[in-house]
Amino acid sequence: MHHSTAVIDPEAKVPPSCSIGPYCVVGAGVELGESCELMSHVAIQGPAKIGAHNRFFPFCAIGMEPQDVSYGGEQTRLEIGDHNTIREYVTINRGTTKGGGVTIIGSHILMMAYAHVGHDSKVGDHAMLANAATLAGHATVEEWATVGAFSAVHQFCRVGAHAYIGGGTMATKDVLPFSKTVTPRDANAYGLNAIGLERRGFSKERIRKIHHAFRLLLNSKLNTTQALEKLRSEGDQGEDVALLVRFIEESQRGVIK
Repeated sequence: MHHSTAVIDPEAKVPPSCSIGPYCVVGAGVELGESCELMSHVAIQGPAKIGAHNRFFPFCAIGMEPQDVSYGGEQTRLEIGDHNTIREYVTINRGTTKGGGVTIIGSHILMMAYAHVGHDSKVGDHAMLANAATLAGHATVEEWATVGAFSAVHQFCRVGAHAYIGGGTMATKDVLPFSKTVTPRDANAYGLNAIGLERRGFSKERIRKIHHAFRLLLNSKLNTTQALEKLRSEGDQGEDVALLVRFIEESQRGVIK
């Protein structure tokens, strides 16, 4: 299962069930889970702990040093979950000591060609990064979120769960959970990602409650503080609205409205 041209460091841990294709390089400190596939010309540098059933397409560079001028060779790492698809020319950098020392990728994620995940970033389960989507350092993409093609997420920004960022968007503030956000000129939220929520099994009642919260936040004459106070005064609106409110309250960079 290991091609004769592949280079695997003696200190790497590669189970026999893994397939290592032509001209792949697996460095010291790399630990692969069961049944991973490196197609060809894949480079993985450690320390990196990678789960099972991950597929790496040609010419991706995984676990390389962070692109940070302050990095001085410190022992930082990358962690990747299970059942991910990493397409051609994707780059994922390890963490930095000032950012916690680790970049974390969840499970069941699709990263399309040329996507980039910067140092100390976190990508949640079932997220999708389309072609050439770019996460700067310290960015967070929560579960089931989609970052569209040629979009960029500014450092320290968060993309909320189930959000959909349209292609070519520059997200310089936090992207609201459940939202559709896109850049015609400046980035704006255009309401609820209702189709995406329906596809994921959200009931009509759950969607109705989230839609009501979005109307208060985006379409009423209330400012953000007033809209949050109004939502709280209405009593229990369910866990989805509670997540949305908490996301806004915890934002350090502000949210895109």
